[in-house]
Amino acid sequence: MIPAPPPSFRRIGPADPVSPVVVSVPHAGRDYPPAMQSLLTVPVARLAALEDRYVDAVAIGAHGAETMLVALRPRGWIDLNRSPLRDRDPQVDAGAEPRIAGLSPSEKVRSGIGLIPRRGGGAENMWRRKLTAAEVAERIAEDHAPYHAALAVALAAAHARFGIAILLDLHSMPPLVGLDPARIVLGDRYGRTAAGRLTDMVAAVMRDHRLPLAINHPYAGGHILSEHARPRAGIHALQLEIDRSLYLDDALDQPGAGLEDTVALVRMVLDRLTDFALDMTRRIAAE
Repeated sequence: MIPAPPPSFRRIGPADPVSPVVVSVPHAGRDYPPAMQSLLTVPVARLAALEDRYVDAVAIGAHGAETMLVALRPRGWIDLNRSPLRDRDPQVDAGAEPRIAGLSPSEKVRSGIGLIPRRGGGAENMWRRKLTAAEVAERIAEDHAPYHAALAVALAAAHARFGIAILLDLHSMPPLVGLDPARIVLGDRYGRTAAGRLTDMVAAVMRDHRLPLAINHPYAGGHILSEHARPRAGIHALQLEIDRSLYLDDALDQPGAGLEDTVALVRMVLDRLTDFALDMTRRIAAE
């Protein structure tokens, strides 16, 4: 019997939802499959720059009653925050060519960070050869599709119980440049994936902590938000990007002295999201 592939993500939390908030951590995976390592043109250690390095330590440290999904496979293997149709890169994915006929490549594909990233570890193409359509289809079937299915189930369950569900898609970013660069970026796809009051509430948390903040620039949210948010139906989604220097060491490689404070910050965000959702639940019940 062929053994089942190892799980590509962890689900944390009770079987039935006790919180209206669902947390997604799609880019923290560090489990590099041997099949991937044999195809790389760069040492696997250099792909750490593609990771949201140890943001899972922040998420798990802040976890309370929420349902949480944490990717184990790395973003370099397959990017869970990309569309399995529009973001396939014909330079690395043989199956992309017929699929994108007549369509312009997405901005992410043009940048080399599509569904299967092309750029990584300092290489313009981190793959020794083009991946076959079957290889990419297998990654979609075993990693991408199950993650999104589990996310949809978790949001539907939370919505069924509370009449509202809120998805927090948690990421980290390299330090931005500029005179006063943002250290937190909130994304709601320019108001399309979350109520404005919800985004404003989380922004207020950051301002109370005197953290320079940007909204929707340079990160407005990706496929996860656009795929799962249905604000008019009561399913809201917000992306939270955290400057890695807030919780990693000076080399931006391992958890550092700021981890505990960053965990507390994310916990406060989760509490505010929960309060927002439960207040909405009470209003729905009163109508």
